[in-house]
Amino acid sequence: MDRALRAGVALYNAGEYHAAHDPWEEEWLELDAGRDRDFLQGLVQFTAAVYHAREGNERGAVGLAAGAREYLAPLGSEYRGVALDPVRAYLDALAADPTVVERRDPVALDVEGVALAVADLTFEEAALAARALAAEYDYDTDLLDRATEFGRADLDAGRATSPFVALVMDFAEGRNRALVYRRLSEHVDRREHEERDVEGLFG
Repeated sequence: MDRALRAGVALYNAGEYHAAHDPWEEEWLELDAGRDRDFLQGLVQFTAAVYHAREGNERGAVGLAAGAREYLAPLGSEYRGVALDPVRAYLDALAADPTVVERRDPVALDVEGVALAVADLTFEEAALAARALAAEYDYDTDLLDRATEFGRADLDAGRATSPFVALVMDFAEGRNRALVYRRLSEHVDRREHEERDVEGLFG
């Protein structure tokens, strides 16, 4: 839950309003009814409202803003470290006038008082963000999953440096994403080839 929350917040704060909902939605689908589920549903609808307002779909933005407000209303001024009063205020402004997004940047999401950036994420959190961005920009999510598995294995093995960890995090941060993806693909191919060679020796 915390990883998904932080990954989505960082994506949202980076302006990836559409991709931000992916980590939250995957977690939300696994939850039973309750405050955590309502919280994530509210965040999903909040980011969707911002996205639709920016795309010019005013009716959709207003409906989503009202839905998000309803989900978040009973959760107090803060929930799971996320300050909700600024979110509610922005939702009210958005519902009253969806063109507010043209005059005023969407409110940043704070976790424990920090407006999280992708660079603030752990590897596991960045991997969730990277997967959401791969889906958003039509990269192969299976490749990102394999790279994440290799990065996790390198960390578990105590390797001080891992190209998979560095490149997955670079992909999430958006620096030269096409080039990073190409390098990830090359490293994944190389690691899979090495594993097949080992299996051939001992299989």
